[in-house]
Amino acid sequence: MDERKDVTPRSRARRSRGGLRHAGAALVLVGLLAVAGCRHEDPPPPPPPVAPIQILKIIFPEGFTRQEMAERVAAVRKIAIENRNVTPRLDRAGYVRATAEAKPPTAFRKDWPGDRIEGFLFPATYEFTKRTTARKLVRDQLAEFQRQWRKLELGYARSKNLTPYDVLIIASMVEKEAVAPEERKLVAAVIYNRLRAGMQLGIDATIRYGRNVPGTESLKESDLESDDPYNTRNRLGLPPTPISNPGVASLRAAARPATVDYLFFVRKPDGVHHFFTASEAEFFSKKCEYGFGC
Repeated sequence: MDERKDVTPRSRARRSRGGLRHAGAALVLVGLLAVAGCRHEDPPPPPPPVAPIQILKIIFPEGFTRQEMAERVAAVRKIAIENRNVTPRLDRAGYVRATAEAKPPTAFRKDWPGDRIEGFLFPATYEFTKRTTARKLVRDQLAEFQRQWRKLELGYARSKNLTPYDVLIIASMVEKEAVAPEERKLVAAVIYNRLRAGMQLGIDATIRYGRNVPGTESLKESDLESDDPYNTRNRLGLPPTPISNPGVASLRAAARPATVDYLFFVRKPDGVHHFFTASEAEFFSKKCEYGFGC
């Protein structure tokens, strides 16, 4: 009998099927190992959601002084902490420091006395976040002041030999004296006319500023007779600095007052409007009539 290996088609099929069985088993084993390996590598957890940055707002009304703005910063910070669960970097002490270090725009530095930034802290609504610094807020106020100032036409004021800083000082007084919007230009005209006539301005708001007397308190005789540089009852000319931070309407009125000859005004009993006149006798008559002394 021939001892050569069986090479018939049937034997070749058997060997082929055996090879497939071994190959299939190997593939299954590799697949199982791959699956097992994947089970040990859990996907990373998703990142935590990022909390949106809360936008806060602070409103500085027209006519606020630097001191009043510092108090407003403190009040808004307290509200943010208590009502919004946010603790801002912005605080009163930081605002006081930032305003003490601030400088006015270059165009004003020739006339600026160098110790008060009053007048340049533009009153408006400003947005801030918990990360906003006091320096950033003050920079925003100074930038807004410059933006609004560039819109003014100063030709009339220059024709009266007034500097830009003079106009700003006048605007700060208008802001404090005029309550009715339509009277801003009239108040500004009285200031222009009295300066031209060489008269004391006699504006008590300047005395209040210099003596730090709030509007809720009456001025004392000692305040009215003081030698304070802001006492425009006994000193000629403008006070040394603005006495408030005026808004756009007062800036415009100071740059271009009404064309009238008024030299006096006295507040009417409604507490809003004024009586204007060029006559001193008529001024004293109305002052007596309105209960301000005869």
